[in-house]
Amino acid sequence: MSSLTKSLSWSAGRIAAACAVRRHSSLTAELIENMDKKATWDRFYTENSSRTSTFKNFEWFFGFDAVRDFIIPLLQSKPHPDGLLQVLDMGCGTSALGPCIYRHSPLPVRVTCADISPIAVRLMQEQVQTKALRAHSFSSQLEFVELDCTQLHTRYGCRSVDLIVDKGTTDALLRSKEGKRKASLVLQQCLKVLRSSGSLLQFSDEDPDARLLWLETEAQEPGVMAADVGVQEVGELRGMTYYCYQVTPRSIV
Repeated sequence: MSSLTKSLSWSAGRIAAACAVRRHSSLTAELIENMDKKATWDRFYTENSSRTSTFKNFEWFFGFDAVRDFIIPLLQSKPHPDGLLQVLDMGCGTSALGPCIYRHSPLPVRVTCADISPIAVRLMQEQVQTKALRAHSFSSQLEFVELDCTQLHTRYGCRSVDLIVDKGTTDALLRSKEGKRKASLVLQQCLKVLRSSGSLLQFSDEDPDARLLWLETEAQEPGVMAADVGVQEVGELRGMTYYCYQVTPRSIV
């Protein structure tokens, strides 16, 4: 079994469990094939939130604690601009990742949690208003926006973002029937809006043999864009090994 096939099979199993497959088999099938579609995620978050009266963050892969040591030291290493460090949680869903970065960053940050689903955005806005989160830095900001991440340029200017965090978003696109082109567009958009000192962190269960090759291929366009790509192991959870892929823009000579 190839690394990509193995990764796909694990993803299908995880999605089935998340959707309580016995009762939501049609949603499970839709997710596995159409994770690049807005309507799929609108349905997912609507059905997921309707099962309980108490809000609960839905975490793909793992929560903030598992990747805190990848994110916070990286933020601390960034040049300190006069304003806030710009952080984008791309494809945030109803994860607590973005709010946790906002709470725990020792430096002032503006954390934008973006998702294609307005349902997920509304749920998170309501939850944050209820909890009244406090940031480590009094000047930090947190916002939730509806955004198609293949269109980052509609919100950000070139070289304006310090850190983009992608926890499972690219995985969802790559594993969809029609998502591979969108995954490439997202990567290109990230490299355009990142500062020269910025970074994209992709958290994934895809084996480095497959993901590194894809990143190194898609992040290079002669005369237009280039990037350095690295990988670290996050650890093992429920029998699956997870990785952190770091993509850093490189100046074009």
